[in-house]
Amino acid sequence: MALSLPDAVESHHMDHPDFRVRGKIFATLGYPDEEWGMVKLTPVQQSQAVKEEPEAFVPVKGAWGFKGGTNVNLRSVTKKALRAAIEMAWANMAPQQNRPSKK
Repeated sequence: MALSLPDAVESHHMDHPDFRVRGKIFATLGYPDEEWGMVKLTPVQQSQAVKEEPEAFVPVKGAWGFKGGTNVNLRSVTKKALRAAIEMAWANMAPQQNRPSKK
């Protein structure tokens, strides 16, 4: 899903895969373990995701969580919710010219 977005590439740091757009991480896999991923949402987006699917979305512990870093339980999340979260995280990090226009 992440690699289907414009200019998205897979890289790695801290021994787990991550997904970047123009050098900025928007999602990771394997954090804190193989059952989880992470998306960089805004605090408002995070709050909505946690509210809608509390078994799938959990704020990352500490300061990153307060800024919108959100863990995703890959076994619990629906495909639709995961796609939406990845797209939001990508849009949060993508340069303005890559973002889809809002109509």
